Amino acid sequence: LRTVGKLSPSTTCLMLCDIQDRFRSLIHEGESIVSQANFLCRVGKELDVPIVATEQYVKAFGHTCSDVLNIPGDDGKSVGQMTVPTFEKKLFSMCTPEVMSHISSLGSRTSFVLFGIEAHVCVQQTALDLLSQGFEVHVVVDGVSSMSPLDREIALSRMEKSGAYLTTAQSAAFMLMQTAEHPNFKTVSKMIGAHAKNANGFHELARKQ
Repeated sequence: LRTVGKLSPSTTCLMLCDIQDRFRSLIHEGESIVSQANFLCRVGKELDVPIVATEQYVKAFGHTCSDVLNIPGDDGKSVGQMTVPTFEKKLFSMCTPEVMSHISSLGSRTSFVLFGIEAHVCVQQTALDLLSQGFEVHVVVDGVSSMSPLDREIALSRMEKSGAYLTTAQSAAFMLMQTAEHPNFKTVSKMIGAHAKNANGFHELARKQ
């Protein structure tokens, strides 16, 4: 059978790569990256899709941006923080022995949805490592970036040519739900509607092209 990159909650893992305080202001469309990551994490929690996060050399770059794991209330104000298994690393790829051991404990995870920074370094090396191990990789194009737009563009091309699927945050969310009859459809649909109102620099750039 031909593999076409369909996502299922029972076989998918979300991979949150190094969205840390030190990088936030340096990354091209950094605020959009934070927003997309928060959306994907909340969708993952709602659909019971495991999330794994990494942090690159915390002493130098700080921890994951708190906004990424923020749980907003109906008024938009924070009502808490999501708990996500987080692993510090110095390897650029997320595929450290500790991370892969944790993923093995999650059952049969064959599809990985990648988002974070930097696209041409840690995200790309993670994608290539996972692909070389026979896994499906989905790269969220409005959820990854680099300091340089060119580095981001070339990295996306490189990952796609190597076999990764390119997707968007909303597309991944809908694919994970699969049907409007999903028991959590109303909740996730509300998230999508609210999220669509947020500024997204990548969407604005696409409209100008």
